[in-house]
Amino acid sequence: MPRKVLIVEDDKNIADLMRLYLEKESMDCQVSNDGLEGLEKFHQFQPDLVMLDIMLPGMDGWTICRKIRESSKVPIIMLTAKGELEDKVNGLELGADDYITKPFEMKEVLARVHAVLRRYGEEEQTEKRLTFDKLVINLDSYELLVDGKRVDTPPKELELLYHLASAPNRVFTRNQLLDEVWGFDYFGDSRTVDVHIKRLREKLEGVSDKWSLKTVWGVGYKFESNA
Repeated sequence: MPRKVLIVEDDKNIADLMRLYLEKESMDCQVSNDGLEGLEKFHQFQPDLVMLDIMLPGMDGWTICRKIRESSKVPIIMLTAKGELEDKVNGLELGADDYITKPFEMKEVLARVHAVLRRYGEEEQTEKRLTFDKLVINLDSYELLVDGKRVDTPPKELELLYHLASAPNRVFTRNQLLDEVWGFDYFGDSRTVDVHIKRLREKLEGVSDKWSLKTVWGVGYKFESNA
């Protein structure tokens, strides 16, 4: 069965170009040039991936991303014309899986689309739940329990924490984390990882003296455990 992609983009030339290339990759695409209509199509079409512009008539991409995340973990790639760090951070905090800055090359778009779909298409065969002192990371239910309390955590943050904690005391470079957690050879800068680590630390700092998120200067990060 072909993968379904919803493109929500008000520039019809860009939307049509993406649709053309994705359909050549045997994907089933629908396009919306309006935010409100795009959200309606999301519920009707039930896509495997959403390509989501930020500046849209009717409803902006931030709001659509937030509403999708209320009920779905479907991967979302944000499209932004600005390329500013603040836009990227906003999208990541809302639960977007990736962002692409306009103008972009379709080769880059296709690479990211395939990588995201490949990662999300992998069958989950085993339980994905890690337990430490005052910490439970459950990737099956996408829940984070800190000192017995559920803490709202965007999907990508949780996946990053799970990946680090599944190999305690192993040091990961930023590029390794981008490749292994985001699932593609990253085209942008590595500040994406730093943003997510910062947010996780705000949730986890000082909870337990038996584990911590550590920065290994000049290398990357590790989940340090002495339990």
